[in-house]
Amino acid sequence: MEKTSKKNQSFLESIFHLREAGTDAKTEILAGITTFITMAYIIFVNPNILKFAGMNKIGALGDAAVNFNAINDPVVASVFAATAISAALGTFIMALYANVPFAQAPGMGLNAFFTYSVCLNLGYTWQQALAAVFISGFLFIVITVTSLREKIVDALPKNLKLAISGGIGLFIALIGLKNGSIIVDNPATLVGFGSFTDKRALLTLIGIIITAILMAKRVKGSILIGIIATTIIGIPMGITNLTGVQILSAPPSLAPTFMKADFAGLLGIGGAGVIGAISSVIMVVISFSLVDMFDTIGTLVGTAQKANMLDKNGKMKNMNKALLADAVATTAGALLGTSTVTTYVESTAGISEGGKTGLTSFTVGVLFLLSLFFGGLVGVVPSEATAPALVIVGVLMMTAVKNIDFDDFTEALPAFFTIAIMPFSYSIANGIAAGIIFYPIMKIVTGRQKEVHPILYILAVLFILRFTMFPH
Repeated sequence: MEKTSKKNQSFLESIFHLREAGTDAKTEILAGITTFITMAYIIFVNPNILKFAGMNKIGALGDAAVNFNAINDPVVASVFAATAISAALGTFIMALYANVPFAQAPGMGLNAFFTYSVCLNLGYTWQQALAAVFISGFLFIVITVTSLREKIVDALPKNLKLAISGGIGLFIALIGLKNGSIIVDNPATLVGFGSFTDKRALLTLIGIIITAILMAKRVKGSILIGIIATTIIGIPMGITNLTGVQILSAPPSLAPTFMKADFAGLLGIGGAGVIGAISSVIMVVISFSLVDMFDTIGTLVGTAQKANMLDKNGKMKNMNKALLADAVATTAGALLGTSTVTTYVESTAGISEGGKTGLTSFTVGVLFLLSLFFGGLVGVVPSEATAPALVIVGVLMMTAVKNIDFDDFTEALPAFFTIAIMPFSYSIANGIAAGIIFYPIMKIVTGRQKEVHPILYILAVLFILRFTMFPH
């Protein structure tokens, strides 16, 4: 009789139920390290984007270079700290409350929206933009507690869910190819093929080949081994830069951005044009909310589909808890001083390495906290070393596409737009929006409107309003 009493269970087993999930601590920790390495770029990229919103000592037009071995701008340093801490906090909640292998951090795309649309285009200060992020996060908490977000997930048709997984695969593969200089900007054709005389593109290609061979041979930890090997190969190529690396340093202060959200300024309290200000704020909050909600839903559904974490009804275990973790992380991130925190699609790298429980995400959270002390070491891994991991994971996620019913055009068209718009518009949320808008249209014109969940009609209208009234 092999029933182990709860008393004799290991500490990790009792928290994360590893045996029940068919995994072990070594696999989960390895998966967590893999996820962290593929998404660690955010702690450097996020401050570099938000500084243009004015989150530096000089202001939006100042060039506050992010040098984490000697940070000389206290505001940029504070954003770095807020990025790492909010990522750790959100990921710990995901691990300990939801027990799922997803990691969180301030979202790419959402930070650009914060900076270029809300602050630079609409003229809000970064303090007011943080207030809008907080409100959207609080709104998420309310609709998650009432299970509305989970109902939205359940309302998505099976073929759209499969398309989301495939679309994310193409999207993250594009990110990897772009980060690795294999896909580049081309003014004539929008995108073009990189040159392999460029040593960055060559290193990425070497990394893809190494990781692909390891995957084909079913080597345990293929993606992580590929990242490490590519980083080492990058040293003699002059891409992996070890010059002046300071391994250990004190964490920066959070004071310049902590609790700086300006709610009065956001709502125009005490000034003229209160109604106009509030209507503008509503559209800002709705935009933050829609993009974050469907980035998160898309990531959870798409990766859960790939990891066989959905039950026979297409539902993910602890989905509502995962969504609540995301909502709490967004509100906490706004208070710490960063843009919207969301669930990261790079979590698929760790899941592909066998991550199945919250121990994977707990490992990521620990590494984010450690990055506050080891910023220089984390920055050693070049994007050309993590790019192959994203490409390989993209290949794995595309397998979902084979189960889409392309024989039914009313299902095929929305699925196609979901898949295509994600990489073409560089947004998971836009791809889901396209699918949700076209799905009811196809069903209505063929007299099959009863196949559409009522929530889908509401979402389609909301997305149309979002794109027409607040396009950027």
